[in-house]
Amino acid sequence: MFISLWDFFYGHFFRFWMKWLLRQMTGKCELQRIFDTYVGAQRTHRIENSLVYSKNKVLQEATFAAQSEVDKCVDDIMKEKNINTEKDVSFKICMKACLLQISGYKQLYLDVEGVRKRPYDSDNPQHEKLLLKLWSLLMPTKKLKARISKQWADIGFQGDDPKTDFRGMGILGLINLVYFSENYTREAHQILSRSNHPSLGWNQPDRDGLQLAEERSAEIPSLQLCSRCANDRALPPVLLLSCL
Repeated sequence: MFISLWDFFYGHFFRFWMKWLLRQMTGKCELQRIFDTYVGAQRTHRIENSLVYSKNKVLQEATFAAQSEVDKCVDDIMKEKNINTEKDVSFKICMKACLLQISGYKQLYLDVEGVRKRPYDSDNPQHEKLLLKLWSLLMPTKKLKARISKQWADIGFQGDDPKTDFRGMGILGLINLVYFSENYTREAHQILSRSNHPSLGWNQPDRDGLQLAEERSAEIPSLQLCSRCANDRALPPVLLLSCL
């Protein structure tokens, strides 16, 4: 309740007068002051907040610009804020970099959501191949006797057919498990071994992996991702924990 009231008064009253006072003192707008003070992801995060809280529609709409529209948005912002490129030669470069990161971040969210909403399909050969790959990564010395088998419980699935465990996260859950098992094989085997320990184990490593992926997926809109995750379109559409 208190936080909501503070957000209201800050957005409608205090912020305006604070920005006006600082502009009179420094001769620079809020965007310029951010560029002078912050770097990296913190700079991008503050620039995004400044644009979102602005009462200027041109600035607000810049946070929704596609990457192909970024150059025009930068020019529009400079025109609205009366930025003199001769006095502030770095503004255009910095603003473009921030808008590209914001755009890339939003596109990443859409990509992840698209994969998450795609259900696991047992009639899809690629889905089935990925599932069997997970088994071979986690149990390389143990052959799976049948596609539907109680053996799936050995790696933490609840039923004889693991596809039912992907209902919440869709194919994204399986992609995450395979990615982790393939790129962090030693750690995956350690987790599996510990989960099966007679006294310390919990026997649900895959279920926990799916739950973690779901939690991180839900947090994406509020996360401050590094620019590498936001803009590197070569990254697979999975939740790279190193960036979260």
